[in-house]
Amino acid sequence: MNEIKPVFLVGFMGSGKTTWGRKLATKTGRAFIDLDDVIVTKIGMPIADYFTQYGEPAFRQIESQTLKNLPLDEPAVVSTGGGTPCYFDNMDWMNGIGTTVYFYLPPKALWDRLMQTDIASRPALRGLSGQELLADIESKLRDRTPFYERATHIVNHLSLQLEELENLIR
Repeated sequence: MNEIKPVFLVGFMGSGKTTWGRKLATKTGRAFIDLDDVIVTKIGMPIADYFTQYGEPAFRQIESQTLKNLPLDEPAVVSTGGGTPCYFDNMDWMNGIGTTVYFYLPPKALWDRLMQTDIASRPALRGLSGQELLADIESKLRDRTPFYERATHIVNHLSLQLEELENLIR
């Protein structure tokens, strides 16, 4: 493995991991890997369909296996799924081999961002909108925050600058 550790971006869905991951990878000359895209290629169907057909436990198994088998022999920035750090030993594994960055956003900001996306493509949010969606985000954040906060670095997405992110991973 290259002496430059991989960078894993963690946080709730809609927190900007993929967008910032692409920017950071370009700025630092690293490869960009979207874990969800790798999983979709591996399973041959959208994640939402896999969730529906096989359930969340089966998905979480595939997700963990895929994460731990990523091609990390070159420096990379990896955008993880919102739940990735919360299952099995995924967060410990990512912290053990790389640098983790938690993209923090308050629940209302996440709600605003998610309301502008295709909610149906996000299996954990299917059928939710309005106050029901906000309550779900708040509930999931309560469960997930202890995992997210184990990241090497925590950044507030609302005030984030690319240079700040770049400096954190050096």
